[in-house]
Amino acid sequence: MGILGIGVDVLHVPRILELIKRRTAARLATRILSETDVKEAAYKALYPVAKPAWKELTFHGLQRGVDGRKPTLEFHPSMPSGQVGKLHASVSHDGEYVFTTVLVEESGCKA
Repeated sequence: MGILGIGVDVLHVPRILELIKRRTAARLATRILSETDVKEAAYKALYPVAKPAWKELTFHGLQRGVDGRKPTLEFHPSMPSGQVGKLHASVSHDGEYVFTTVLVEESGCKA
């Protein structure tokens, strides 16, 4: 199996601090907890083979990593996409930046 796509997203943390100043905490928490950055990187990795809606992507983050398993990303397309295999996500941070990378494997079967 080969690589279908790679997507990357970068978040500048001070930008989030500015959002905190301008928006209510509830709105900000909803944005952050939705794993927007991981989903953005996944969209970039899947496009143009698939054009996922945000609700079709599910990221199981750090809570999974605690028990020794890697965080996972799942794609639940509303329309079958036979070319899309496993998705792999990585989230790293350094100083004021958060880096998200998503790799999409090709499926063994072609649609």
